[in-house]
Amino acid sequence: MSDLPEHISIWGELGDVDHELRHVDVGGVRTRVLRAGSGPDLILLHGTGGHLEAYARDIAALAESFRVTAYDMVGHGWSDLPDTPYTIDVLTAHLIGLMDALDVDAAHLSGESLGGWVTAWTAAHHPDRVDRLVLNTPGNIANKPEVMARLRESTMAAVRTPDDATVRRRVEFLFHHKEMVTDELVNLRRAVYSRPGFVRAIANTLVLQDPEVRKDFAWDPAWVGRITAPTLLLWTEHDPTGGLDEAAMLLEWLPDARLHVIADAGHWPQWEKPDEYLRVHHDFLLLGKDPA
Repeated sequence: MSDLPEHISIWGELGDVDHELRHVDVGGVRTRVLRAGSGPDLILLHGTGGHLEAYARDIAALAESFRVTAYDMVGHGWSDLPDTPYTIDVLTAHLIGLMDALDVDAAHLSGESLGGWVTAWTAAHHPDRVDRLVLNTPGNIANKPEVMARLRESTMAAVRTPDDATVRRRVEFLFHHKEMVTDELVNLRRAVYSRPGFVRAIANTLVLQDPEVRKDFAWDPAWVGRITAPTLLLWTEHDPTGGLDEAAMLLEWLPDARLHVIADAGHWPQWEKPDEYLRVHHDFLLLGKDPA
């Protein structure tokens, strides 16, 4: 029996997977993209202050059934950091532009946290580009000021002082099992947060935690009800950004939705519970089945 740990490293997860990592021009924004596999298109979107490595534990298995695209949203990771507010319409336009650049007419979309917000907005405003939709711990559907303040303060602290302790606290916020946070994951975040111009970039992202800016894009049945794509709400028992009461709101607003709750996980079930995350994606997106 091997004594190797279940997770060795991010790139170790892709050690036996043919994949391509490159930068794509999206309307003048140099955008970092990882692609692997073949089959129906599936695009993965990370959360606030994140990067495509959020899906490191999932890409290999997803690539067995899908043509997977994970990317750094504008103002995030190692994509360009133009000085403009990264509001939901801007992030959506970047996603649509990336699909155009990659010749993807329509795709399944799975977004975590901020990525879930962007994918939902895309499905409401560009329904012809979305096949099926997974909203993975999309966070703060109820627009609670205390959740916005906590996210804004913890993220800004980590970016302003990207030392091990401060960034580790920010990454640990995403996990129920904080012992699963690796040095590699923390140091990747430190590298991103230390990029020239990233303090300005994260401020441009965190405008979405300003209630005055947020009101134009806040979750609301007026636009959520326009989503025609079959939708899976992927929640967890320990998400620090929103409880099952908020999932219930979305179930009422969405025309075609179902809920699956992953136990014993926080804001990143794709990392903490990859087997269950992968199973429900396979069943819902590929087989059209509601997860058991």
